[in-house]
Amino acid sequence: MRIRFWGVRGSTPTPQAENLRYGGNTSCVEVRLGDRLFVFDCGTGIRALGQQLHREFGGRAVSAHIFVSHFHWDHIQGIPFFGPLYDQPESRFFFHSSSRTRSLKRVMEEQMASPYFPVDMSEMKARRDFYEIEQGRVPLDDVTVEAMWLNHPQGCTGFRLETKDGVVVYATDNEPGDALFDKNVRQLASGADVLIYDAQYLPEEYEARKRGWGHSHWREAINVVMESGAKELVLFHHDPDHDDACLDQMVKEARNYYPKVRAAAEGMEMVLSVGRAAGESS
Repeated sequence: MRIRFWGVRGSTPTPQAENLRYGGNTSCVEVRLGDRLFVFDCGTGIRALGQQLHREFGGRAVSAHIFVSHFHWDHIQGIPFFGPLYDQPESRFFFHSSSRTRSLKRVMEEQMASPYFPVDMSEMKARRDFYEIEQGRVPLDDVTVEAMWLNHPQGCTGFRLETKDGVVVYATDNEPGDALFDKNVRQLASGADVLIYDAQYLPEEYEARKRGWGHSHWREAINVVMESGAKELVLFHHDPDHDDACLDQMVKEARNYYPKVRAAAEGMEMVLSVGRAAGESS
């Protein structure tokens, strides 16, 4: 299993110089299992993933399962810029999301409707299939995806991908403090090899003025990884106002409590295989 981060920022893209080491694109994570492709969220980072797929596949068809956690802008704003959607009818994309607020197909149509975008979805040649995913476990051939609700305004879904090479959990946009959701996220992360978790705020920011905004902080991320038995923590969904130096300091402080912590950075890759801990690829 190869995990690659294409977008790691929360709320809004931040392409300024002081953020470039960790990156300024919004949420998008690729998981590759051999030639099978799984994508979590469609923030602005998915544009660069599309460019990479063009280079890799050339004129060949592309297929992927795409899991959308929720429909806030920073998790869908890259969809119109994902090149493989426009290429050829042989390409096929399976979109999985909850429709508690509305369907993803409708969200995409509205996002690209006039006056917000110059072309509509009729320009997309690739086949698009939309699937409702609610709380529970879903088999996809030889892998299993588990979905659970997280604590976020208008809702958010966390995902657990179980494979023969390991388990990765993508749990972005989750606020602590509700007993049911706190239990959910720990159950989702139980024993995972890699936990990708919302750490948008600093603990002091959260306590001072961010309660109720739907996000977590690095200290709660430590609580989740330690109480769930997950092996490695990746801090994710970085605040627009947290520059590279701030994130460096966050990781340093977090490692005082748990050693296997890193902050997600664009282009960062992690490799999981049977009997081998997660590690960065060369």
